[in-house]
Amino acid sequence: MNVAHLIAQKRDGQTLTEKDIHHLIDGFTAGEVPEYQMSAFSMAVFFQGMTLEETTCLTQAMVASGEILKWRGSKPSVDKHSTGGIGDKISIPLAPLLACCDVEVPMISGRGLGMTGGTLDKLESILGYRADLSVDEFTSVVNWNGCSIASASETIAPADRKLYALRDVTGTVPSIPLITASILSKKIAEGVDALILDVKWGSGAFMKTRDDARALARSLVDVGKLLGVKSKALITDMNQPLGRMIGNAVEVDESVDILSGNGPQDAVELTLSLGAELLVLANVDADVGSAKAKLQDKIDSGDGLKRLREMISSHGGDLNAPRERALESSVKANQSGYVSRVNTQRIGLAVIEMGGGRKKMGDPINHTTGIEFLVRIGDKIEAGQEIAKLFCESPVRQYAAELVGASVGVSPTPTEPQTLIVETVQ
Repeated sequence: MNVAHLIAQKRDGQTLTEKDIHHLIDGFTAGEVPEYQMSAFSMAVFFQGMTLEETTCLTQAMVASGEILKWRGSKPSVDKHSTGGIGDKISIPLAPLLACCDVEVPMISGRGLGMTGGTLDKLESILGYRADLSVDEFTSVVNWNGCSIASASETIAPADRKLYALRDVTGTVPSIPLITASILSKKIAEGVDALILDVKWGSGAFMKTRDDARALARSLVDVGKLLGVKSKALITDMNQPLGRMIGNAVEVDESVDILSGNGPQDAVELTLSLGAELLVLANVDADVGSAKAKLQDKIDSGDGLKRLREMISSHGGDLNAPRERALESSVKANQSGYVSRVNTQRIGLAVIEMGGGRKKMGDPINHTTGIEFLVRIGDKIEAGQEIAKLFCESPVRQYAAELVGASVGVSPTPTEPQTLIVETVQ
C-alpha cells in the first residue's frame, strides 16, 4: 500500500476503494502508517470530504480494528451521543435514567475535543472514578448496574482511539466523515441496538450552521442504518451554554441537580427528550409523551440518582465525596440592554485557559475550575450586573474573565429566546 498515493488521491478529490480504506486503517492501527501521514490524510478528508459509501467503509474499518461487544440479555442495548458543546453534561444524568427503564446502556465516551468538554474528564472529577475499564469490567458493570460510562478500551475501535487524539490537535475536528466514523465506530463496537444522536449547531458547536448540523445528522443516521443500528438525530441549539455550569466538577454537581429535580430547565428538557426518543426507538415505549413521563418519574422517585450513585461506585468512585472548586470571582456586564448573542466558543476557550481543557495531547485537567453562566439570550440585564462566576486561580483569571465578558452581546431592543430542539432527522 502506498499511503502517500492514497493521501494524494483524497487530496485531489478522488473516491477511495473499500480495500484502500481498510488497508489504511489497518496499517494505522498496527503502527505501520505513521501519525504524520494519518494527519495529512485527515486534512485531505477535511477539505475534500467523503461519499456516503467511503464514510461507511471508514466506519466499518474502524469497527473492525478491534473487538465488537455482544449482549445476551433480554433488554435492548441503547446509547446516546452528542457531537459536543459547552456545558453539555447530559450523558451523566441520562445513562442512569435510561437504565431504570428496562434498557442497558453501554456508553463508551470521550474526553474533551477542541473547545468542548469531555464526559470522561467530568466524571474523573469524582473521587476514585475509573474510566479506563477493561472489556470484562465494562461488561460486568453494565450487566450488574444497567449502565456504564467508560473510555474505549484498547480493544474497542483502537483506530478511533488513535485518530481521535490526532484530530484534536491538527485542526481536523469539524469534518463530517471523520466525526461520523469516530462516533459510530465506537457505538457499533458497543453492540447497541438503538442510538440517539444530539447534533449541535451554533457558536459553541463544531457545526456552526443548521445546514452543516443537518448534513452531519443525515450522515450519522444514514451510516448507522446501513450498519444495522436504529438511529435518530435531534438537532439542538449551542448558541449559548447548556445549563448554567461549564467545566468538570461543576458539571457533575449540576448533573446531580438534574437527577434531584433541581436542574436548569434546558438541561432537563434535553435529557428527557433524548431519553424519550431513545426509548421509543428501542420499542420500549410506544410514544414520546409516555416515555418522558416514565423518565420524569425516575427523577421524582430518586431512582435515577440512586442508579447514578451505584454506577459511580461500580467504577470505584464516591459521588458523595466533596468536589473542590477553585476560588470564585465575578464577571459583570459593562452595559445595559438585552442579551442578543453569546459567543459560546469563547466560553469554552476560557475554560481551557483555566486548565479545564487541553491545549495539546496529554495536558492534565484541572477539575476544580469552571464557570457558572448566569444569563440567557433574551434576558434583560443592567450594567454592573453579574453575568457569570468564574472558579479559577491566578494568573489566568483576568484573561478568562475578559473572554467570558466579551462573549456576551447586548442589544438595546428585546431579543427572542433561542429554541433548544430545532429539528429531527430520522
